[in-house]
Amino acid sequence: MDKVLNQEEIDAMVRIARGGQSAASQPTQVVRPWDIRQAGQIGSEQMRAINQLHEVFARNLTNSVGAYLGIAFDCSLVSAEHLTYQEFLQRLPETPYAAFCDLLPAGASAVLQLDLAVAFPVIDLLLGGEGKGGDLGRQITEIEEQILESIMRIICRELQVTWQAIALEFKFGERQTVAHAERLMAPEEKNLCLSLEVKMEETRGTLNLAFPAVVSNALLRKISADLSYQRPRGPIEARRTLEKRLLEASFDVELSTPHLPLFLQDLAGLTPETVLTFPRSPFAPAAMLVDGVHLCTAMPVRVNERRGARVIAWESQLAQAGKS
Repeated sequence: MDKVLNQEEIDAMVRIARGGQSAASQPTQVVRPWDIRQAGQIGSEQMRAINQLHEVFARNLTNSVGAYLGIAFDCSLVSAEHLTYQEFLQRLPETPYAAFCDLLPAGASAVLQLDLAVAFPVIDLLLGGEGKGGDLGRQITEIEEQILESIMRIICRELQVTWQAIALEFKFGERQTVAHAERLMAPEEKNLCLSLEVKMEETRGTLNLAFPAVVSNALLRKISADLSYQRPRGPIEARRTLEKRLLEASFDVELSTPHLPLFLQDLAGLTPETVLTFPRSPFAPAAMLVDGVHLCTAMPVRVNERRGARVIAWESQLAQAGKS
């Protein structure tokens, strides 16, 4: 029985006859719709670096705020995402505490949002209370804003330390209503959005941060450059780096004459300008201790208007270690 061809099969045979090749041999192109919101997504390596960077920020904030409030305060990074500003605003609660800080010299602003479940206990602590929460359905008063401003300045200070790679200054501005916050950036502008969980003694909440593209892209470029030039360090290079850093460190140095026995009666009669005589020659060298470790013997000398020490001999164990 002969097969009856439909119209699509007939059209395919005509195209083959005209083109001299089969339709199967022609390369097929897969066309997908382009979503502008997916442009400029952060790579996995960049996101890992951003997470590590802001995990350090969370630990520093834990120590700074905890010491300032004098309580157990824990802050941890929950997520770091690339979202539009509109998507960031949609995640905020109905009655948030939101503020902005100026990013200098970029001429942009970052948005900070703190849950009232955390803000009210912090305000109570700063007023001398026990850290009790308030009515989460009401807005913060102007007096409470001024009290909470000290905590927001600490957050800005720690952010500036975290973003020091691009020399960015975080200057706290003021609290913003939701309506004003919506006008700080364009709705479709890409933002680096961080979400941190804050835990206190009897409450927990969220601290959300949004950084505009003009500064987040600068940070991403810096991270990408660091990742491009990153290479594993060998033991020799690692030791040289450690030695270089140690050479820039400072230590307490002490020049003393230990083990000088005296009778109690000599000490009992001490008065100002009393001269004690020690059982040791004035030409005997003193011991130089560096951070409590005996380094060498030395003689006290005068260098212009300052005191000094002339090294006599290394401590025996250190000298042997240097030779080995």
